[in-house]
Amino acid sequence: MRLSNRNKASVYNFVNTLLIMTVLIGIALFLLEEYRFNILGLESYFLLIIPVVLLIAFYLRGRQIFEYDSDGEALNFKNRNIVPFLDKPLSDEFPKYKLIRYEIIDVFYIKRLYITISSKNSGSTMLKYEISYLTRKEIVDLRFSLSKVIKANNEKKELKIKDDRRTLS
Repeated sequence: MRLSNRNKASVYNFVNTLLIMTVLIGIALFLLEEYRFNILGLESYFLLIIPVVLLIAFYLRGRQIFEYDSDGEALNFKNRNIVPFLDKPLSDEFPKYKLIRYEIIDVFYIKRLYITISSKNSGSTMLKYEISYLTRKEIVDLRFSLSKVIKANNEKKELKIKDDRRTLS
């Protein structure tokens, strides 16, 4: 299964540009208010605070673009920001049999996907992806696909244990 919200990158770029323009206009209006008009008084600080808080909330929500591919024998995860210099893009690919479990955390408007995979060195490794910008349907599809992989892995382990027991007896 393939899942991607890459087609929404133009929308996220537009929102990002709009928020940056709002901050710049807010700064200009604040400076005009403070040094020229002086009508609002202390309320003029809201011209700075509100746009900056909105911009920070947009970036704190996480990387905007998430791509998932479970076709074939490997799982492929990509997570990147629309502004390339803000965050390092994440890209992981590993065989399906290494997937141990997953967990989706939803706190207010921030959603994170935690993947636990088996590792030779440390036993297991946890990978974190930001999925706040996925729709509810996309998250349901992602859960379904990951659950399917885990179920298949568990069935293979059970069959292997049964085969091992038969060879021992």
